[in-house]
Amino acid sequence: MLRTAWKGLCPRCGKASMFQSFLKLRDVCPSCGLNYRFASPDDGPAFFSLCIVAFPLMFFVVWLEVVHEPPFWVHLLTSFPLMLIGCVLPLQPIKAWLVASQYVHRAQEAGTEHLWEKLHGQDDEPKI
Repeated sequence: MLRTAWKGLCPRCGKASMFQSFLKLRDVCPSCGLNYRFASPDDGPAFFSLCIVAFPLMFFVVWLEVVHEPPFWVHLLTSFPLMLIGCVLPLQPIKAWLVASQYVHRAQEAGTEHLWEKLHGQDDEPKI
């Protein structure tokens, strides 16, 4: 699951990309036909990116300011690019990991199992 997430591959077949563009999921997998309508990572990728990258980098920015008291342009050359690159680049792998996790664990809102079956049928079950 981690390999497919890192590469953004379909969680069922592991062959085709699940992304239409940088963060937009395809409607269905072109290889195996998995419908991605089950996936709802919502704000999860941004949350994890901020927690994993932005929070620790903030310590670096504060340390740099307190210890060295650099001019503002130093923050523009170091802190800002690190935050931007560090928070944007992991979004796709994190989103792919969340979608793959939802697929593998058959995640859905609590209490909606019967509604899900009625609306979507059983064709999207993971093949384990």
